[in-house]
Amino acid sequence: MEFIWYVILAFFLFFLFGIRIIRPTHRGLIELLGKYRRFAHPGFNWIIPGIEKMYSVNVTEQMVNAEPQEIITNDNLNAKVDAQVYFKVKDDEDSVKGSQYNVFNYQFQIVNLARTTLRNIIGTMTLKSANSERGKINAELHATLCVETKSWGIEIVRTELKEIDPPHDVQETMNKVVKAENEKIAAIDFATARETVADGEKRAKIKEAEGYKQSKILQAEGEAESIRLVNEAANKYFTGNAQLLRKLEALEKSMEKNAKIVVPAGSELVNVIGDMAGVLPLDKVK
Repeated sequence: MEFIWYVILAFFLFFLFGIRIIRPTHRGLIELLGKYRRFAHPGFNWIIPGIEKMYSVNVTEQMVNAEPQEIITNDNLNAKVDAQVYFKVKDDEDSVKGSQYNVFNYQFQIVNLARTTLRNIIGTMTLKSANSERGKINAELHATLCVETKSWGIEIVRTELKEIDPPHDVQETMNKVVKAENEKIAAIDFATARETVADGEKRAKIKEAEGYKQSKILQAEGEAESIRLVNEAANKYFTGNAQLLRKLEALEKSMEKNAKIVVPAGSELVNVIGDMAGVLPLDKVK
């Protein structure tokens, strides 16, 4: 009876030592005496203790730093470049097997592959173009890593270029160039604004001159019309009486200045004024 209890205890311990629990964030590869046997899904799994062994693989998204490195650009400048790579092992059986059996330490391999790819990409670009085309560098790096890691069961989620730092003296020169370009743009904008204001003032003066000219023309036309009417009246009422017309003009000017002029009652001028006013002179008392 005691032997049976020992057997039961041994069987229980044997079963207990073979229990493996896999979290939803992992997948497992079970090997029998060094040879792949089966795929372990999340949850409860059991292996034969001492004969089988299970390797757990993380299938969540991970990040590795490509580590800063000095890269010589196409214009012979040393740039300090750093990048990050986000990836994950695909959760299907073939991908998990590929991450363990097709590559040794895939994280280390991704870092070195990213560093080599960055040197190849940035080495063909100038420092200025590398700084202004970060999106292009990220896209090329991502495409290269996707191709190279295809058999590793790895999915390259994205790549991020953290920094491209030029030497200190080059950075100062670039800052001065940017400052000069900004000042140039500001000067051009100011000159354009002044030109716009001057053009507006010019158009205003032209309009003002045209208005003054038009007013003079209208004034001259009015005076000409007045003279024409006077001439018509003179031709109608004073034909052959130029001397009398001169007297009437003199009388008009005098009356404008409120001057008092004694005119003989029987003169022709009185008769003309009376005719124009509709008043006839009185006959002399006989």
